[in-house]
Amino acid sequence: MDGKHMQIGEVAARTELSLRTIRHYEEAGLVVPSARSQGGFRLYTEADVDRLMVIRRMKPLGFTLDRMRDLLAVTDRLDGHAGTGPPEGDERGELLESLRGFEEAARRRTADLRTQLARAEEFAAALRERIEQIEPIESDRTRRTGEESEGGPRPERTAPV
Repeated sequence: MDGKHMQIGEVAARTELSLRTIRHYEEAGLVVPSARSQGGFRLYTEADVDRLMVIRRMKPLGFTLDRMRDLLAVTDRLDGHAGTGPPEGDERGELLESLRGFEEAARRRTADLRTQLARAEEFAAALRERIEQIEPIESDRTRRTGEESEGGPRPERTAPV
């Protein structure tokens, strides 16, 4: 190997994707290994890693495999990877407009996820408050009866967490 290529295990470690996921993306046509070793092992380049990172970033935003494929086709064409060089004129404008649509969809989904996260944090805080309301009662009961909980004695809390 010449140092320019990486095997799938290294790519998995760098992208934090599983081997299975990378193979799935290959089967779906989202990424194609740049080469194969003499032994038939998949070999990837930095450009392949970059492509997988785009895919990894799209996944939590709910993009489908088809939408991922569409975005990658747009970026490939804008970057001139279609074999005909970078687009010009109307084609370039259409591709940029398509890219803007993806960016808008990503911004909307990110806003939705922020709202969901805020609600989840509110819920976790409400649960914490509930626990803190109950814990002093259980500590008082344990002291009065001399009983210990199943997990052993609970340390006294001096300050809220």
